[in-house]
Amino acid sequence: MLVALHLAVIAGLSSLAHAIPAPDGQAETRAELRLIKTSEADPGVWVTEEEKISKYRAKKINFIDITDIKDPETLNRLSGSHAARIQAAAAVVYPTTVSHQTQANGFIANANTSGPMSWLKTLSDFYNRYYRSSYGTQSSTWLFNQVKSIAASNAAITVSQFTHSYAQPSIIARIPGTSPNLVIVGAHFDSTGGTSTARGPGAVDNGSGVVVLLEALRVLASARFAPKNTMEFHFYSGEEGGLLGSADVWRSYRSAGKSVLAFVNTDMAGYSPSGKISVYNDYADTGLTAYVRRIVTAYIGSWTQDTCGYGCSDHASAYSNGFPAAYVCDEPDATSDPYIHSPND
Repeated sequence: MLVALHLAVIAGLSSLAHAIPAPDGQAETRAELRLIKTSEADPGVWVTEEEKISKYRAKKINFIDITDIKDPETLNRLSGSHAARIQAAAAVVYPTTVSHQTQANGFIANANTSGPMSWLKTLSDFYNRYYRSSYGTQSSTWLFNQVKSIAASNAAITVSQFTHSYAQPSIIARIPGTSPNLVIVGAHFDSTGGTSTARGPGAVDNGSGVVVLLEALRVLASARFAPKNTMEFHFYSGEEGGLLGSADVWRSYRSAGKSVLAFVNTDMAGYSPSGKISVYNDYADTGLTAYVRRIVTAYIGSWTQDTCGYGCSDHASAYSNGFPAAYVCDEPDATSDPYIHSPND
């Protein structure tokens, strides 16, 4: 379902007019304190890298690591009331109807599950994908090579690594358009099993989201899709450490003054008792969220909704930097996979 959604969103926005100005080598042991926030009102608390995972992430307490965020406007958005957070960019006017359906249906018909099943097995076979572990680095290298292999069907697509202060680069695949305006889909690929040294297969969270993007990219690359707006596929590292990878990427895009029409984040796509895509409401652009729901209704049917709270996934990084973002996943929080952030995921 989520592959279909991404292909439909990409087709629909491809010509949108511009409307905005453990074992050896496992984890590092140095005790470096990091400043994290769990809500707008939280002034922040200094914790170790291990405490971030074992005392917060493993207990499903969302947080954002703000140690390296220096921009006053971004910090203000992360600390102000939800109603007071206003997008820095002028509003994007999204379509009120669904278009490009013939093209999108052609893409969807070419999607299958064989690649995603194989890729997910490889991702979950890593002992974990913790962003400060050797396994995290290895998983990033494997994913980079896999994205390059998939993209090779279209020589116009470029694939690059976005490096961070830790040794797990994020990955960006770019399908150039005739316009520099960007339509972006993203998913984080790191994982945790509840501590820095625990087994963390991260099959649902978020290997499932990663393989959805890989399959959408494969379909578009094979079709040699040539959009008007430039398309990017982002694979973020360090999400479980407080949205680290996406924060670096979106801070860079803000500094560079990039024009982003839409960012759709996928975090978990493999566990859905309801059988419906869930489109979340908070820390997201209302216009883009409404458009995503139109797409879901047109191609898949009914949807569920929920709120996920402060810093729950990488759309918060785009949103806090002033870019229009939406968040889709497989299920509302109350009925979501109970095994995430554990060795059983």
